[in-house]
Amino acid sequence: MKTKFMSVGIATLLAASSAVQAQYTGPSSVQSYQTVAQVNANPVDDMPVVLEGFIVKKVGNEKYIFTDGTGEIRIDLDDKYLPGQPFDDKTKVQLRGEVEKDFLDSPEIDVEFPLVIVR
Repeated sequence: MKTKFMSVGIATLLAASSAVQAQYTGPSSVQSYQTVAQVNANPVDDMPVVLEGFIVKKVGNEKYIFTDGTGEIRIDLDDKYLPGQPFDDKTKVQLRGEVEKDFLDSPEIDVEFPLVIVR
C-alpha cells in the first residue's frame, strides 16, 4: 500500500514540475515593447519587454548599455542573470524584463530573467 501512495505522489510531483516549466508562446493581449526605439519614444513604467541585441558597455555596478540597432538604453542586470558562459559586445543576447521610468529620469530596462545567448 505504501508503494502505491509513493508512486502516486511521485507521479503527481513530476506532473506538477513539468507544468511549471511549460510556457505559453501563442498570441497575447498583453502589450510589450519589441525595440529600444519604442521604449525610448514612449516609456511606460513596468511595461514588459523582450529584446534581442547586444550589451555594448558596462557603465556601473550591474548597469550596462544595450542596443538592438534601433537605439541604446541602460539596463539593470543583476549578476545572477548573467549567462553561464563568457560573452562580449559582439554576442547577441535576448533579455526579458520591464521598463523602469522614474520621474525626470531616462528610461531603463530592469532585466528580470536570465540572459539568453542567441545563436
